[in-house]
Amino acid sequence: MAVIHDTIEAFELFQPASLEDALALRRRYGKVSWAFAGGLDSLDWFKDRIKRPEVVIDLGGVAELKGVRESGEGIEIGALTTLTEIATNEAIRSKYSVLSEAASQVATPQIRNQSSLGGNLSQDTRCWYYRGGWPCYRAGGNICYADTPTSVNREHAIFEAKRCVAVNPSDTAPALIALDAKFVIHGPGGERVVDAEDYFITPATDIQRMTILGPSDLLTAIRIPGTWAGARFHFEKSRDRQAWDFALVNVASAMKLSGDTIEDIRIVVNAVGPRPLRLRDVERQLKGQTATADVAEAAGELAILGARPLQHNAYKIPLMRNLVRRAIRTS
Repeated sequence: MAVIHDTIEAFELFQPASLEDALALRRRYGKVSWAFAGGLDSLDWFKDRIKRPEVVIDLGGVAELKGVRESGEGIEIGALTTLTEIATNEAIRSKYSVLSEAASQVATPQIRNQSSLGGNLSQDTRCWYYRGGWPCYRAGGNICYADTPTSVNREHAIFEAKRCVAVNPSDTAPALIALDAKFVIHGPGGERVVDAEDYFITPATDIQRMTILGPSDLLTAIRIPGTWAGARFHFEKSRDRQAWDFALVNVASAMKLSGDTIEDIRIVVNAVGPRPLRLRDVERQLKGQTATADVAEAAGELAILGARPLQHNAYKIPLMRNLVRRAIRTS
């Protein structure tokens, strides 16, 4: 296990004032660089000396990456926009309340004042073996310490585990997938736009990353189309404490109703696998149905099919089932 030093190893610091300069620095330094906004996840890594970048790029001065803007029928949110602004922004609260609710439940008010949306989406997993410096698969080793007979794995994955059983910790990610958001990424090849759900990857794709970002890429903006504006939304987060804690399971849903009939729905859970899990089979079953208790019960049972608990996290199965049921009945 790593020894915590609480002393950050020396690095070269750059503080670009424009997106163009930030991208030039990423291209120049690539794999030896580390870019951050609020820095809350990054500084933990640095203090524990688990991550030792030669170059750190502080994006806090890039005004282009901040703020909420009207964009056609939807909105565009700069990746450096704070979670507090997202939680309190009137346009988001009135049209896309699932996102403002998710942002409002991240950590504490002090952390939300500093944390950025892009940081919450792109943060690394919180697995204590990995973050403690154990040489696991994700850290380049040849074992998953969280998946052994003596492991402490209460908060780990019940879906899509392949060698690594760490989970994605983001609260805003399932909300944005439910909203069919698009993520804008700038890299060496220019700008590209991907669906929110395609931004996140599993260990089967790359065991040392949780997103598609390469060493020279930056997530610059999140675009939310008007498609789901004003839909009936639900966000719920189950955690050990009502402040600070990461989710044990969270759920986000967006639902369009015609009377009591579900015309369309998107429902996403997180903290149960290495990426946010969109419940496509559940969505297909629900379309055209009436949002009754029996329909919600059947959807909850379908949602948990294929779950594979570890020694200490089987409780996530009924927890996820019940959160899915409530997302449908109360949306």
